[in-house]
Amino acid sequence: MPHIEVSRTAPKATVVISGTASDSHTWNLVYLQLLIQELGHAVVNLGSCVPDGLLVAECRQRQPDLVVISSVNGHGFNDGLRLAALLSSQPELADTALVIGGKLGTDGLRSVGWQRRLLDAGFDRVFDGGDLAAFLTYLDRFAGRLAS
Repeated sequence: MPHIEVSRTAPKATVVISGTASDSHTWNLVYLQLLIQELGHAVVNLGSCVPDGLLVAECRQRQPDLVVISSVNGHGFNDGLRLAALLSSQPELADTALVIGGKLGTDGLRSVGWQRRLLDAGFDRVFDGGDLAAFLTYLDRFAGRLAS
């Protein structure tokens, strides 16, 4: 893991982390929670096998700045398309950033077409294959955008 400098003056974002309804993995969610908290943000970790309706309800209630969807089982693409449509349809979440990452497919191939479709569906960023460096860069820019 890269060394992370924590700025105590950085604005804190509220970040909701969630697995998808079909994904029972938790280690990825705990890792992301600890990483994002280390960067000074408040984290709500909904856990694994989160029903779509629960994710939407929690986001509507908490009004997070960022929602992070993590997939390990390889069904992130299909689950992500569905979740983006549900979350994007909520007017009170219109300004909420939405990202997805991890193993998005089961064939072992990365697909630019998948990424484009997920972005078109409503995700702000796609971190296919769990690109941690790109995710950290995104979080840094995201936090900077909140400070402006």
